[in-house]
Amino acid sequence: MKFPVVLHKDPDCAYGVTVPDVPGCFSAGETVTEALESVQEALALHFEGLVVDGVALPQPSEVDAHLDNPDYADGIWAVVEFDVTPYLGKAVRFNATLPERLLKRIDDVVGRDGRYASRSGFLACAALRELSH
Repeated sequence: MKFPVVLHKDPDCAYGVTVPDVPGCFSAGETVTEALESVQEALALHFEGLVVDGVALPQPSEVDAHLDNPDYADGIWAVVEFDVTPYLGKAVRFNATLPERLLKRIDDVVGRDGRYASRSGFLACAALRELSH
């Protein structure tokens, strides 16, 4: 899933990163690259805690949903990809039937897009996106 993040930089400080859709989740780094990489670890730790506490996992929204928030007025927006499937529980095998051409299109996307490791990953992301509406 793609989560919007906002980067902040104060003089003589590292870059701070806030994930508006995941309250309490933030990270930092000496460079923009480090800050964006560290947000992956922050999200992982945060999601692990939510699972342990039995709290529903947050869903990402569009950047536009946060633009009017004065807390983010001076920030720079970015979007980070974060795989939430490891936090949804144990994988369960099931059979599905799809039209041949649709399956071919899914396989084409999986083959060229590094976000999806498999058909299952693609279908899980599509399902989560649909369920968040």
